[in-house]
Amino acid sequence: MMRCLLMLSTIGLWSSTCAHAREEEQQHGKELLQRLCARCHSVGRTGASPNRQAPPFRSFSETKLYDSDFLQQLQDGYSSIHPSMPTFRFNSYDAEAVLNYMKSIEERPSRKQSPQR
Repeated sequence: MMRCLLMLSTIGLWSSTCAHAREEEQQHGKELLQRLCARCHSVGRTGASPNRQAPPFRSFSETKLYDSDFLQQLQDGYSSIHPSMPTFRFNSYDAEAVLNYMKSIEERPSRKQSPQR
């Protein structure tokens, strides 16, 4: 019984530590986006982008956020076809922090209810 309690305590502590680390990483990603991108893009869960042509980061689709190339593009130098957007290059830690923050604010498409008969 004591062994089981010790194991559960260890798992709880580990889980809490992981959650705290994830929150810190996401906060770091948010700060990077605010510093580098907020001039044009909305970087939060709400609000319009200052530049109407710049999509809010929360609206980036699953096809971009979960594309294995997107993380690498952030590290290699991400640029857009939009001529006024500069190219950004992140180290691996910063790229993961940015991507994980963007995933945390992602707008999920609402599921349409099927008509009831």
